[in-house]
Amino acid sequence: MANVTFTSPKLSRDVTVYAVAGARGTLLELAKEHKVPIPFDCQDGECGSCLCEVTILSKTPHAISLTEKEKEVLKQLGKISHKEVDNAEVNDMPPHFRLACQYIIRDEDIVVKFDGDETVPVKIVKSSATVIS
Repeated sequence: MANVTFTSPKLSRDVTVYAVAGARGTLLELAKEHKVPIPFDCQDGECGSCLCEVTILSKTPHAISLTEKEKEVLKQLGKISHKEVDNAEVNDMPPHFRLACQYIIRDEDIVVKFDGDETVPVKIVKSSATVIS
């Protein structure tokens, strides 16, 4: 089991809940289940409204994977660099900022900081080529 501690100015005190290891649920699902008010909009890794800072308390963090959507949104928010993406993919070193809707809870204790509704959803800019004839 993992201890997940939520901390935010929106909470009167920190909230620690237990997550069942192997349940494969997201951080956002766990927060909603325990009525922790992490803001969210799309719940699909596209808007960035569920941005949070995750601190892993284990000395050896488990391997992580960032979805392509999460990488793009975190880059657009300025919360992750190309170097941090490479470090996550090559060395399994998790970045500090994550999207709660994309973060799969593992069997490790974590602290999750979020700002409440101060997080503003972002519009993903997708590059596309225009053909002029």
